Amino acid sequence: MKPFVFQISVKPDTVGEIGLPKRPATQVQIDIAGLTGDYNCYRQKKNAPDLAALIISTDVLGELNKEGWPVKPGDLGENLTIANIDYGPISPDQKYSIGEVEIEISYTCDPCANLYALPYVGDKRRFEFIKTIMNRREWYTRILNEGSILVGNSFSII
Repeated sequence: MKPFVFQISVKPDTVGEIGLPKRPATQVQIDIAGLTGDYNCYRQKKNAPDLAALIISTDVLGELNKEGWPVKPGDLGENLTIANIDYGPISPDQKYSIGEVEIEISYTCDPCANLYALPYVGDKRRFEFIKTIMNRREWYTRILNEGSILVGNSFSII
């Protein structure tokens, strides 16, 4: 089966809340600044096009679930959860098409302190969780062609 968008996740800028966990959406517009209606404090502070969207594989989430972490799509701050993708060959500067959109991989994302807010992490397990997810790749992307993305769109290398 070919790689496809399993879930789109966004979180509006809400006073007193951080940008995660993100909530499912069926469709989203995306431009060089990111997904419409999505808030990411790191991305907003940096105002960097290399941070427009964050992707992760369903395989990574599945591995974490098997290890006892009840992670759901959107929990780690990712915008696009991709199914059936082989993470091994992904590297910076690769280009992919998703619906009307073209993206380019910019770099991996290291876990941040905001993950402590997840109810299954909390203060007591925060170091264990960060250690567990370190080097389990999430990828930041830049947007080359803006447009609309739908759940189920194929995720194809260009």
